[in-house]
Amino acid sequence: MQQIVDLESRTTRDDHLSVRVWLRLLACTNLVEGRIAGKLREGFDTTLPRFDFLSQLERNPAGLRMTEISKRMMVTGGNVTRIADQLLGEGLISRTVAPGDRRAAIVRLTAAGRRAFAEMARRHERWIVELFGGLTESERTQLYALLAKLKRHLNALESDAAR
Repeated sequence: MQQIVDLESRTTRDDHLSVRVWLRLLACTNLVEGRIAGKLREGFDTTLPRFDFLSQLERNPAGLRMTEISKRMMVTGGNVTRIADQLLGEGLISRTVAPGDRRAAIVRLTAAGRRAFAEMARRHERWIVELFGGLTESERTQLYALLAKLKRHLNALESDAAR
C-alpha cells in the first residue's frame, strides 16, 4: 500500500507534540474537505464555496447583505460577488437592493435554491457521517469536547491579544 504524503510527512518524533497535533488537524481537515468537495462536484456539479454560500442563506431566510456573507465565509467581497452572480444566473438566489442603502444588495434563496440546497445538505450530512465513521460515537464525543476546549483557549488568546 502506497503511503499518502501530506502535511504530517514534515514531522519527526523530535518535533514538539503540539506541532504534530497541529499538522494532523490540518491533514484531516484537508482530507475531509477534499472528499466533500469531490462529492459535491460529482453529485451536484458545484463547489464547497457555493455550498457554503447557500448554507448561509438557508440559515437566514430573510436574506443577507453580500458583505455579511463575505464576513461569515471569511472570503473577499469579489469572491462572494462571483459566486452570487453564478447562483443568480442559475435561479438559485435572488438579489434585491437593500432598503435604505442603494449600494448594498440583499440575497435570498429562491424556491429552487431551497430545494437544491435541501438535497445537497441531506447528502452532505450523510458524507460527513460516513467520513467520521471510523470513530465510535464515544470517540467523536471526546474529539468534539477536546476541540471545543482548544477553541476556547484560542479565543481567550485572541481576546487577550486584543486588549
